Amino acid sequence: MTGPGALLVVGDVVTDVVAIHPEPLTAATDTAARIRTLPGGAGANAACWAARTGTAEVRLLARVGAESARWHERALVDAGVRPRLVIDAQEPTGTVVALVGKDAERTFLTDSGASLRLCPADWTPSLLDGAAHLHLSGYLFFADSSRELAMVALRAARTQGVSVSVDPASAGFLAVLGPHRFLDAMAGVDVLLPNEDEAHLLAGLPEPTGVARAAVELSRRVPLVVVTRGAAGALIAERGRITAEIEAEPVEAVDSTGAGDAFTGGFLAARLEGADPAEAARAGCRAAALAVTRQGGRP
Repeated sequence: MTGPGALLVVGDVVTDVVAIHPEPLTAATDTAARIRTLPGGAGANAACWAARTGTAEVRLLARVGAESARWHERALVDAGVRPRLVIDAQEPTGTVVALVGKDAERTFLTDSGASLRLCPADWTPSLLDGAAHLHLSGYLFFADSSRELAMVALRAARTQGVSVSVDPASAGFLAVLGPHRFLDAMAGVDVLLPNEDEAHLLAGLPEPTGVARAAVELSRRVPLVVVTRGAAGALIAERGRITAEIEAEPVEAVDSTGAGDAFTGGFLAARLEGADPAEAARAGCRAAALAVTRQGGRP
């Protein structure tokens, strides 16, 4: 996955409504909060962090609604990403409401909108011209049309010798789809980037089981597995064994929205510049540490 080629991200662009509420939510009345409307989406966030932390060209394929297409395109261009945004004629841009508590942890309310309406017709083979790596947002696998698009992109990358990574994206959606269906759809992927909950689900192991065991099990299917663990850092497993444990950067967290996306972007950018998995995970942890000190999921 190393080399001077571009990074192509295929994923989601959404509008984030981030509400930070220092006090617990109070039912049936008001709760004071700091609320911002920001550009987001796991795929788009990862692309922006990769562009910020690396030197490779970063491209993004996603689908948005007409009502906010220009705003999202400008935000991506300003972040150093080359977007190819397909405008959906029927659905608005996806929207995520992120409720962020005092502990900086977040709960999402998600309306996927146009983002999961990506389809094989949106794919253009030229997107891979000069690309060294393809990254697929896991959200793509949770709807039929976008899953088909992800598999088209994956097959095209494998045919051209381009390495591929996947971020499972959502333990909630993953549980609904079914871990086996997800793993079957992403067969042939080189790098898997789950968080702890997603790793346990995909490995078919109960939560009390150590995450190291889950990472080891998954690395028997995917050559390189990097499990993000929030304040505990990251765990790397390769071909059936743990090869590194990476500590997180100590910071005072404000909002954990997009922290995993920041890790992904920093990790992939470092890998494209020749870093080994452990070095790349450290770069990912640095990006994630910066991400949680600010509101929203972008640099």
